[in-house]
Amino acid sequence: MSFLKYLISGISLGSVYALIALGYTMVYGIAKMLNFAHGDVIMIGAFTTYTICSTLGLPPVIGVLAAVILCTFLGMGIERVAYKPLRKAASPLAVLITAIGVSYLLQNIALLIFGANTKAFASVVSFPALELADGSITVSGETIVTILSCIVIMICLMLFIHKTKAGQAMLAVSEDKGAAQLMGINVNGTIALTFAIGSALAAIAGVLLCSAYPSLNPYTGSMPGIKAFVAAVFGGIGSIPGAFIGGILLGIIEIFAKAYISSQVADAIVFAVLIIVLLIKPTGILGRNVQEKV
Repeated sequence: MSFLKYLISGISLGSVYALIALGYTMVYGIAKMLNFAHGDVIMIGAFTTYTICSTLGLPPVIGVLAAVILCTFLGMGIERVAYKPLRKAASPLAVLITAIGVSYLLQNIALLIFGANTKAFASVVSFPALELADGSITVSGETIVTILSCIVIMICLMLFIHKTKAGQAMLAVSEDKGAAQLMGINVNGTIALTFAIGSALAAIAGVLLCSAYPSLNPYTGSMPGIKAFVAAVFGGIGSIPGAFIGGILLGIIEIFAKAYISSQVADAIVFAVLIIVLLIKPTGILGRNVQEKV
């Protein structure tokens, strides 16, 4: 029974990683940029919901919607101010350094506004718990909602990209920005839309993460953001199903490592598994080799 309990917990945690990884993989797959401020957008979304629900006393649905809207515009603003001017930079290192700078900026803004103390985050999920194996295993409502949300969002993203004009424009931009622009596609608008979707997903992930693990501070999104990036690389960065599979596997590995080995070395085990996978298959589980013409 303990095995099944740990497996469910791993899938729940992995679903959160998968949601965050979907934002990473979309931005990289289309804009070819690594947005390391993504984890801090998670924190901003969670603090928005916390302020509206716990401080103002408004219903959770309003808090979640406000978080999604704020993070959507925040993502678009970050892309416009920090990343767009560097899109044609000679070195990709410039974008990476800027992303780290934006990350620290968001953390310090949160420190100034909310302070360094950890807040108790009240769950926004009212879904009833589910009992399995004659009541010996209880699956929380947060776990059920997190897993279902991740599956539904992944399916919706796949349909959006492959069945809509905006999604087709994203695929074109990911292949060749110059050729896409010659074909009349608004490259700037498409990349901004990608950041908007990724940041909206980060807001949802932040709310679900803090609902399952009810604590919140300005550094809440840092480690989950890094692990979600690991999940995206694990599954094959640029692949939406890969991000989903990578997130789920990473969550399961982490929970089993904490349960059967040691909670102190669980993170090290997660990163060690990533190294092994990349040594065997550098493109990740569902990644594909791309040959560049010289």
